[in-house]
Amino acid sequence: MEFIYLNAPVILVYSVISLMVLIINKVTRGNSDVLLFSIYKSSPFNPLTYVRLIGHILGHANMQHYLSNFLLILLIGPILEDKYGSIYLTIMILITAFVSGLLYAIFSKRGTSVKGASGVVFMMILLSSFVNVSEGRIPITLIIVAIMYIGKEFIGEAAKALNIKNDNVAHAMHILGGLCGAAFGVYMYLI
Repeated sequence: MEFIYLNAPVILVYSVISLMVLIINKVTRGNSDVLLFSIYKSSPFNPLTYVRLIGHILGHANMQHYLSNFLLILLIGPILEDKYGSIYLTIMILITAFVSGLLYAIFSKRGTSVKGASGVVFMMILLSSFVNVSEGRIPITLIIVAIMYIGKEFIGEAAKALNIKNDNVAHAMHILGGLCGAAFGVYMYLI
């Protein structure tokens, strides 16, 4: 009788790879993150620019940053992987990484960079709210979650733009992740 089983291979592999990237980053004193695992404005002629469009979701500043993202991913991810399947979830993660990475690379200020799975976390939070959408009815929790998370990030981004508060959090990446999650939820409901 099996007591332990592999329930969410995509989520587990993503968690392990990100942990390995964090360790490699410590060993290389941050050079690997700058090279591959953070996104920033760089030349479109540099091939590593395209690696970073996805790779930024693997990099994390420290163990606390990693844990805050992956505790949520390990909590929500298996539910989504069970509901939508490993292939669809992988595609959703990659699209979220690409969209948020591309927009950050285009619109960020030169000299700033971000890394981490926060956009993926927000995608999963919003997407998980769609798990209970059925027969054309939207659960009130979906609306509340969307308002709370997206609203909180808009306020944080506005505070940064107005120089009221600089918390070194890429609120725009969270918003993009949440919007991707909402779009995926609608798409998966309609197909």
